[in-house]
This record gives sequence, C-alpha cells and structure tokens, in this order.
Amino acid sequence: MKQERLRILGALVLTVMVSSFAAIPAAAQAKPVPGKLAGVVSDAAGTPQMGASVELISEAMGVAATRGLLTNTHGMFRGDKLAPGFYTIRVTLAGFLPTFEKHIRVTSNLTTVVRIELESMFASLDELRRMPSSGTAEVDDWKWVLRSAAAMRPVLEWVDGDTLSVSTVTGDSGRARKPKMQMEFTDGARRPTSASSIASSPSTAVAYDQKLGGTSRMILAGQVNYDGDAPAGGIATVWLPTGTLGAGPHTALVLREAKLGPVGPTFRGVRFDQGGAVALGDRTVLRYGGEYVLVGLGAAASSLRPRADLNVRLTDDWSGALVFASMPNGPGPLEASDVQPGGALAAALNELDAFPALLWRRGRPVLQKGLHEEISGERKINTRGKLQVAGFHDDNRHVAVFGRGSDLPTADYFQDYFSTGFAYDGGSSSSWGTRVAFREKLDGDVELTAVYSFGGALTPSDDPDGLLRDALRTAQRHTFGAGISAKVPGLGTKVQAGYKWVNGITVSSVDSYGESLFQMDPYLHLMVRQPLPKFALGRWEAIADCNNLLAQGYVSTSSRDGRVVLVPAFRTFRGGLSVQF
Repeated sequence: MKQERLRILGALVLTVMVSSFAAIPAAAQAKPVPGKLAGVVSDAAGTPQMGASVELISEAMGVAATRGLLTNTHGMFRGDKLAPGFYTIRVTLAGFLPTFEKHIRVTSNLTTVVRIELESMFASLDELRRMPSSGTAEVDDWKWVLRSAAAMRPVLEWVDGDTLSVSTVTGDSGRARKPKMQMEFTDGARRPTSASSIASSPSTAVAYDQKLGGTSRMILAGQVNYDGDAPAGGIATVWLPTGTLGAGPHTALVLREAKLGPVGPTFRGVRFDQGGAVALGDRTVLRYGGEYVLVGLGAAASSLRPRADLNVRLTDDWSGALVFASMPNGPGPLEASDVQPGGALAAALNELDAFPALLWRRGRPVLQKGLHEEISGERKINTRGKLQVAGFHDDNRHVAVFGRGSDLPTADYFQDYFSTGFAYDGGSSSSWGTRVAFREKLDGDVELTAVYSFGGALTPSDDPDGLLRDALRTAQRHTFGAGISAKVPGLGTKVQAGYKWVNGITVSSVDSYGESLFQMDPYLHLMVRQPLPKFALGRWEAIADCNNLLAQGYVSTSSRDGRVVLVPAFRTFRGGLSVQF
C-alpha cells in the first residue's frame, strides 16, 4: 500500500514538472506589445479630406488580415492595437487617384504618424492636356494602355517606336533608395577643439548600414588619417533594435586613439552611449539616455552623463518640453540626426568626435562638464512653421576656453603640438537665460531659422597677478542668429549658411544647447554640398564646411601665465568628397 502511494505521488510530481516545462515555450512566445498608426489625408493644396477610405494591410508573411478606417472631419485616421511590423496603406476617395504608401513601420509602444497626399484625377488630366509634345503627332498613331483595374493608373503602356514605359501605382516609386554606405575623403577636423578629433590632415571615413534580421540594424563607422607625425583613428558601432533612430532604443560604442605629435602623448578614449524613446500615452514622449566616457592621456579621467527630454503635446498646435542634459553642447549626434544632413550614416560618423573637450588642470586631465535644465513651449505656425519659447539654466563646472599663446604652464594649458593653440579650464559658470526661435520651411527646399538667446558666458578682464581663470567672469549677453538652408534648383547644390551675433566680448558659448539644437554656430558659418556628375558607382558630392569665416570674437588678455589670445570660435575649413551607395 505504501509503495502504491509513492508511485501515485511520483506520477503527480512528474505530471506537474512536464506541465511546467510545456508552459515555458508558451510564455516565451508572449505576444508583442502592440503599436499605433495615425495620419492625415489631404489634397495637393493641403486641405484635409473627410470620408477617405484607409486600408491597413500587413506585410508580414502569412498574414492576410486587413483593417479599414475612415478619415474624420479633419482628415485624420487612427489605428490602435496593431502588431509591430511593416504595413501598406491604401487610400481611396471619389475624385482622387488611389494612393499607396508601402513599408510603414509600426513599433511597440509608439505611435507612427504619416501624412498622405491625394492626387486629383482632374489635375492629372489637366497636366496631360498641357504637356508639350516631343514630336509631331500623326493621325494614325495608336497608344495602348494596360490597366490593373478600371479606376487605377496605367501600369504598362505601349507607345509607337517599340518603347515601353512602366509605371507603378505605389506612392514610393519615385523615392530614392536609402543609402547603405557612406564614404568621405576629407582634409580638416570635424571638431578642431577636441583632442579626440582627427588632426587637420587628409583622412578617410566610412559608415556602413547592416541589417541584422527582423527590423534591427547595426551601423559601423570608422575613420583614419594619413599624417605620419600624428596618426589617429577610431571605430564606432551603433545598434538600432527597432531599425529607426528616435523610434526606440539605440546603443553606441566608440573607441578612439590619436597621437598628439611625433613625440607627444597618445590620447585614448571610450564612449558608451545608451538612449531611446518611449511613448507615455497618446500625447507624451520621453527621450532618455546617458553616456559613460573614459579617456586617458598619461592619467585617466571619466564621466557619467545622463540626459532626458519629456515632450507633451498639449493641443494640435501647442506642445511643451522639459529638458535635462549633462552636456552643455545639446543633444548628441544620434538624437540630432533628423536635423543634420546625411541621416543615420552621418550621425554614426559624428559619433567618432562626440567626446567632450579634454582639459588640463594642475597636471591632470579633466573633462568639460555641466548641467542644463530647460522648459519650453512650441507652437505650430500654419503647417510649415514653428515658434519656440524657452527658459533655461546652465551650471557648468569645467568650462572649456580655447585660445592661442606660447610658453604657457603645461600643468594648466593643454597645448597643441603643431600650433600655438591651447585648451584651458575656465572654471565654473552659472547663469539663467531665455531663447526664442522660429523655423519655417518655405516652398521647395528652402528653410529659414531665426534664434534669439539671452544667457551667460565667460568674459575676461586683465589681472596680471592672478591665474587666467581668476580673471574670467560670467556676464549676461544678447545674441541673435539667422540661417538659411536651401537647395539650388537645377544644380542640386545644398547650402547652409548663417550668422550669429553677440553683443559683447565673450570667450565661451552663449546658450550652447540652443546652438547645437538649431545648428547655429557663432559668427559667419557656411556649408556647401555640390552633387557631381555621375562618373562612378554611387552618388558623389563635393563638400566644404567653414566656420567663423571672418575670424571674429578674438580677444587679447594678460594674466600671471602670460599674454594670450582667447578664441570663442576658431576659423576652420574642412573639405573633400563624399559618396553614398
């Protein structure tokens, strides 16, 4: 009897164990968190269209389910609880041609927003009627058109002369394929004030976008120069689990090494950056991140730098934001990739030189650091303009000051081996400020930006008996900057130009976070990218990037260490060739 009970008990234990192990795969295959898709449908003039039929079609293998939606009085539609993945959107409305948008990504916990423009049938007929003929029409010419459906555009057309023209009904047929690789052959430093930067010498940089499976991507970037006296190079890896910057997490690892002169020390640095974005409801997005920096130059210096940006959409036209950043130079290259030319590939290359400025104090290396807190409100102006008003506070502990001088104490001045330039720890600076910025996109590819800032910056006063940092004081300054970004029709030349005026002497930046956010460098700056005629694989461009063209803002001062010229913004030039595949 006892043995029978033991057998029954053993059978029960075995059954429970088998059931538990069988439940593990089911738990591992939990359904992914759904996402959302929202958008607005309008005509060519920008008027919202009510009652348009919107069909969401999943592009996943084996999934044939579709979802139908209708636009409201504002032309808006919304789809909730969508499985993450790619979707095709088909929009139909009486009097308009059917429109398709393919490969729309829906991400877990985020709302993907799209804008769809319908083309009027009558506008298309009017364009065909006005289209000039390339040859003399003959009375016996025939044209045959094959249509996939009576209400859709031609998909195959036969014309006289044994030529075929193929058109598609998809909305993305004319879009350029996203580049997978970018190469740059340049001369000049991206950040001449950074010890991690490549010296002003010929160099080659490469960035490659590799798909890892599913939606994840890995961007690999590297750079090396050809200066035998100061060899330098670095590699960077950026992992995007969701495949898109700003729509999920990202992880970046950067390794950098640069020899400072033929007999100088060697800079070695490591940066580990983790960040991302998460939606908190329908109106709130939290962008978070942080980086750990470790550098070595004889001795080691390290820094941990968190950051956060909480953006709340109050109404359709108004939004507010709370910003906390550890670096005074604004968002990093990855967060700012949407406002920089080149997108993710260029952002990966910029990661190579995103180290904070390295300074020297009492014979030991220190890193530029500070805190930036900001509250801002933004209002849409029409459909293409934005007005931002912000108040901020900067609390810096090691302000980077740059200048030129010779025979200076090596314990406090980080001297450049090839010139009289130096980097100096200007000490602490704390100030409050405000910013008003306006940005509007005009017709074509023209964008205007205007930024007014009022904030604190270091200004010098001669003190022959004290250290240079003892002679630096924080003073409030007004600044105004205006810039334009445009593409020249016909030539395809891309131009970015701007000028930032400061109402007094300064040796550090006024509102450096705003400078990075709106790409508004001090004084006169110009960047030109000229597409070249096709002569090899890829799309070739000649690039030229100039800062402080008029060499403004230089100020001479004296201290116990000697007489120096302080430079708030160096005059620099960087140029070369860029190619994308």
